[in-house]
Amino acid sequence: MKPSLYQTRSGVFALATLCCILWGSAYPAIKNGYALLHIAPSDIASQMLFAGWRFALAGLILLLVASAMKKPILALSGRQMGQVALLGLTQTAIQYVFFYIGLAHASGVKSSIMNATGVFFSVVLAHFIYANDRLSTRKALGCLIGFMGVVVVNLGGGALGFDFSLLGEGFVIIAAFVLAAASIYGKRLSADLDPMVMTGWQLFVGGAILMAIGKMGGGELEGLDIRSGGLLLYMALLSSVAFAVWSLLLKHNPVGMIAAFNFLIPVFGVALSAIFLGESLLRWSYFAALVLVCAGIWLVTRSSTADKA
Repeated sequence: MKPSLYQTRSGVFALATLCCILWGSAYPAIKNGYALLHIAPSDIASQMLFAGWRFALAGLILLLVASAMKKPILALSGRQMGQVALLGLTQTAIQYVFFYIGLAHASGVKSSIMNATGVFFSVVLAHFIYANDRLSTRKALGCLIGFMGVVVVNLGGGALGFDFSLLGEGFVIIAAFVLAAASIYGKRLSADLDPMVMTGWQLFVGGAILMAIGKMGGGELEGLDIRSGGLLLYMALLSSVAFAVWSLLLKHNPVGMIAAFNFLIPVFGVALSAIFLGESLLRWSYFAALVLVCAGIWLVTRSSTADKA
């Protein structure tokens, strides 16, 4: 039987890279969104409210699409709904709260690097949970090379000192661990649930929690008009597509193999930010980072293919 697109190596590369491009585009989109909605960098409550609307809309879009495709979006048992709610609480709400508090107390450069530790968490956790996803020398080497790519893409950005704080870099690392653990939990749930339905509900629940946190903290979205609303809709669409495809890839492939592609997100994020913020793309660090990240991904995915053979 011919394997599906999300099970072939070329298909996995294409779909995972698409997800990373979409997530990378969120960096300049979020920055522009803050400017259009008059959200200050220190206004965590309004940032949570903005994120809540983004993810709740993303979940609603996915659920509407799933319903149009005749998928049973309301056929979840009480136990399954509780599991999906827990996934939304952790994967979307809790990790986002930790990440944004950490980002407020650490530089963007260091946050980008610390957040990439999530790949290591995913690979190590998968090693102990899945018999077909063991950590090999080649996979470990691939992760290290990919991580070096994330460090290189941030060279020249400044703020790479050795200071460390729990509320800053510590919270970013906690967010990365929460996301890694939640992704593995989501992979288990997707064995019995349709990935699109599961992702739709978890995004909606997580978004609703973030909206509540933002509102309770006094957050406001000022200046909501056609431009800012269109940007918010784009961010909801990119989240719905990227998270749904990512869940599908995790369901049918080893966690370590898919997690390695996360190294591409900061590379695309920096490059796309440069494009949309009018900065030059002709920097050696961008190209060196892309080469290192691609080499790391190649080693990890080749290792995963060999392990399955």
